[in-house]
Amino acid sequence: MKTAIVTGASRGIGKTIALKLAGLNFSLILVGRNEKDLLELKSVITKMGVPCFTLSVDLEKEEMPEFIVKETLAHYGQIDVLVNNAGLAHAAQISETDIAIWDKLFRINARAPFFLCKSAIPFMKFSENPVIINISSVVGFKGYAGQAAYASSKHALAGFTKVLAKEVQRDGIKVHLISPGGVNTEMVSKMRPDINAEELIQPEEIAELVEFLVTRKGKGTIDHFYIRRQTGLAFD
Repeated sequence: MKTAIVTGASRGIGKTIALKLAGLNFSLILVGRNEKDLLELKSVITKMGVPCFTLSVDLEKEEMPEFIVKETLAHYGQIDVLVNNAGLAHAAQISETDIAIWDKLFRINARAPFFLCKSAIPFMKFSENPVIINISSVVGFKGYAGQAAYASSKHALAGFTKVLAKEVQRDGIKVHLISPGGVNTEMVSKMRPDINAEELIQPEEIAELVEFLVTRKGKGTIDHFYIRRQTGLAFD
């Protein structure tokens, strides 16, 4: 049975991805801050007959990436898929953004995925089909007023992912970046209350892409998915 780590798994996109991977018979490591939500999700997944354990941790802490990898190996002895989904958003003009929120965004959105990958890669090399998926955002390659710190952190994640893909190519590890526009989650509703929820991308659509990426065969490489809202303007 293959093993997958999913961060930010307690709700939204991460929760939906975890359920999708459970349906594919992956043993799961659910990482998140809300222990209650994680345990509720674990209950659902274990009823599906899939091994699952939870780690309620704060990804802002420097030691967490290595800790997550060690716990995964202690439970399952292998890592096949890593989904870096955990993220934090913040809306503020540059003039109103302080160092504390800047650092917080970068610790969660950029540093944690970087060092989770670094810690996991030595063990993922032994997988038959190792896959790393980093969930970014449309702001990872575009700019929106009032989202400078958030966009900067997601740009950092995108840049790191591009380099990572080149560095681990010889090890057979596939690296993918998914950059969705507005997704119907609690985070987006807080950041963009002006958008009608019916116009937003559904978390299931992101989970379906993850399913495709972890099950696909062949030699072709897909580096980046940009998923925009159907009502949005292309390249807007």
